[in-house]
Amino acid sequence: MAHGLDARSITLYHDAVLQAASAAADAPHAGGGAWTAIAANHRFNCLLWREEDKARRQDVPAGEIAEGKHRIDAYNQQRNDAVEAIDEAILTALAAVTPPITPAPDARLSSETAGAMIDRLSILALKIHHMREQTLRLDAGAAHVDACAARLGRLVTQRSDLSGCLDRLLLEARDGRAYFKVYRQFKMYNDPALNPYLYGGARAFQAQGRPA
Repeated sequence: MAHGLDARSITLYHDAVLQAASAAADAPHAGGGAWTAIAANHRFNCLLWREEDKARRQDVPAGEIAEGKHRIDAYNQQRNDAVEAIDEAILTALAAVTPPITPAPDARLSSETAGAMIDRLSILALKIHHMREQTLRLDAGAAHVDACAARLGRLVTQRSDLSGCLDRLLLEARDGRAYFKVYRQFKMYNDPALNPYLYGGARAFQAQGRPA
């Protein structure tokens, strides 16, 4: 596969990181190249998962929830930066081989990039891990456990389907039959120069009687 990547090795890595975290063990090393960005993406998705859970609490001061929201924004930005870095690493590797791999004239453009698929696999790994934990709860009733077991089966199927799509894209990109581009996310709400509530434009709009 392109850049030595395939869906099986990626999903095994995602699962190993989550299992290590549950066992308070050292997380496995991802390696270099695109793996560095894959590891970063998964790490920030794990941090996002925890903060999103904590943000739903109603037994803590509002200020603590607000601080969590800032952490969520920061982790989400870093997660998206890692997706772009995954795509950059894969495309750089494809261009670096001899002879360089270039798309054929009739190659299809994939609107979803390899990095975006790997990000989705990371999120599915989290869903599978935590849904499986729900099926093992001793303090929950049989109906809850059965419902979670059914959901777990659907999640596993979704990951299998997405894994096949990723492997196909990587194989076709290596063969020049498909290609993808690095799509910049441009998260405007995180940029003080682009968010009107950060640079002051919202106040100007409100002063003029216009919606911000």
